[in-house]
Amino acid sequence: MDALSISAASGMRSRMEALDLLANNIANANTTGFKADREFYNLYVSPEALGGSERPDTLPVVERHWTDFSQGVTAPTGNPLDVALASSGFFAVDGPNGILYTRNGNFTITAAGKLQTQEGYSVRGEDGKPIQADPTKAVSISTDGTVQQDGQIVGRIAVVDIPQRQDLEKLGSTYFQMNDIKAMIKSATGVQIQQGRLEGANGAPAEHAVRLVSVMRQFEMLQKALSIGSEMNKKAIDEVARVS
Repeated sequence: MDALSISAASGMRSRMEALDLLANNIANANTTGFKADREFYNLYVSPEALGGSERPDTLPVVERHWTDFSQGVTAPTGNPLDVALASSGFFAVDGPNGILYTRNGNFTITAAGKLQTQEGYSVRGEDGKPIQADPTKAVSISTDGTVQQDGQIVGRIAVVDIPQRQDLEKLGSTYFQMNDIKAMIKSATGVQIQQGRLEGANGAPAEHAVRLVSVMRQFEMLQKALSIGSEMNKKAIDEVARVS
């Protein structure tokens, strides 16, 4: 392939990855606690090109994906078991294969008295144990995560801070797990929990829609460039055949 076709094909591939991310962000625009994913572009230069050319060809690629952890807007739900974090940090829950972290505070209490997520993951207290509460009594949750019933403290919801958030791997739409078991995890400071509210997705649907149209137009332009490159190659082959 010629340089034009190679560059166009590489650009189309990176735009396809961007389209996948944008489509997922739009699909989760109404998912509680969802954090939007974005792409980081870079240029690829092959080792052979670096060693054999003063001006090597470069190709556009999506080097990596990254998650935007900015705060989403909180909205009232009227459910006392819904809680939203208006500060940094994550709720810690017991997943099927270890501790998971989430900003989705859409909790419930089982008949056995266990505070858990909608997926059935137990919400961890500051002592590392699942929080137990009476499902027949009203629940009060203060801004620091203290859970009370009939004026008695039954536990405190653990909120942790993870300084190196690049160590987090997204699982599903709203859960994260640690890639590095040695990564620093500490109790969050300045915790602000809002009872009866949930945090919405932090991605603006309008912004994603505009970017989606832009990326699609870029893809179409690169597709046209690839067609032009193919046509130029065809004409070159025809000319060589005619001369021969």
